[in-house]
Amino acid sequence: MGFCSKCGAQLADDAAFCMQCGTPANNQTQNTTQNTAQQAAQSQQYAAPVQPLSPEADIKENKAMAVLSYIGILFLIPLFAAKNSPYARFHVRQGATLFALSLLYTIAQWIIISILNAALPRVYYFFYSAPNPIVSVVSAILGICALVFLALMIIGIVNAAQGKYKELPVIGKWNFVSRFIK
Repeated sequence: MGFCSKCGAQLADDAAFCMQCGTPANNQTQNTTQNTAQQAAQSQQYAAPVQPLSPEADIKENKAMAVLSYIGILFLIPLFAAKNSPYARFHVRQGATLFALSLLYTIAQWIIISILNAALPRVYYFFYSAPNPIVSVVSAILGICALVFLALMIIGIVNAAQGKYKELPVIGKWNFVSRFIK
């Protein structure tokens, strides 16, 4: 039911005019709709704040984000998508540390191989030139050592999928990325 905007009389839902003063009822319906929208907006403004999730619910809801934290640069997705989840934030810090260390290792590996290639002469077999065998051996050793980061990534993914707050071995305590990710 609406009310007349001119005299304030109560109108029936199907009324075309006010029975008291004769004002068309379309204005009252629009006013009633506007008042209802204003009241809804005010009630949302004073709504109760959202309650934080329990730790179990947080883990259950954010497992996928925690797993995503360990897959290279993809740690940025849960960093912004699950910023209110303590569980996801823990794994984002672990994954970001792993990513930063693996990036530093890759850069160091590239520098070492470049220096060795420049310092050691190439080997020539008839019309074919090959890198020095020392460079090949060092490159293979550094590549095998890089598998440590793959193993740490798998450990982190398993911990996140099982719902555990468990630090990564060796690098878990080096949380130097945590000052950037709170």
